Amino acid sequence: MTPQALQDYFHEHIPLSKAMAVEVETATPLVVRLKAPLAPNTNHHGTVFGGSAAAVAVLSAWGLLHVAMLDANIEADLVVQKSGMSYELPITGEFTAEAVSPAPEKWQRFLAMLVKYKRARISIAAVLNCEGRKTGEFEGDFVAVIL
Repeated sequence: MTPQALQDYFHEHIPLSKAMAVEVETATPLVVRLKAPLAPNTNHHGTVFGGSAAAVAVLSAWGLLHVAMLDANIEADLVVQKSGMSYELPITGEFTAEAVSPAPEKWQRFLAMLVKYKRARISIAAVLNCEGRKTGEFEGDFVAVIL
């Protein structure tokens, strides 16, 4: 899947991503990196609203799973089941959220469970950055269900 195809998917199916001006920089089964500007995501302090930062982080992790599932030729519904976010620094400008594929053994175990039971869970992490500095971290448990 190309970065533009994933961005179009987000903007069509998750309208908030368009309102937040989310752009997809990288979209591979190993890495999904999104970026978003400050202006549509600002709070009363002139920094990024925490909910916006969390939304972009969730999108990057969900996007990684979506792209990896397409690459594996598996159609499944994907949902976030549980998530956590930590904020380390205020985000003062354009920011990125980058999700990286879990270790190969975790991914293989996830796929095996999904094929066998038609349902599986996997944890995916994402890191937020602004101006070359880490500003936060996300970790979420995602569930895939083959219907």
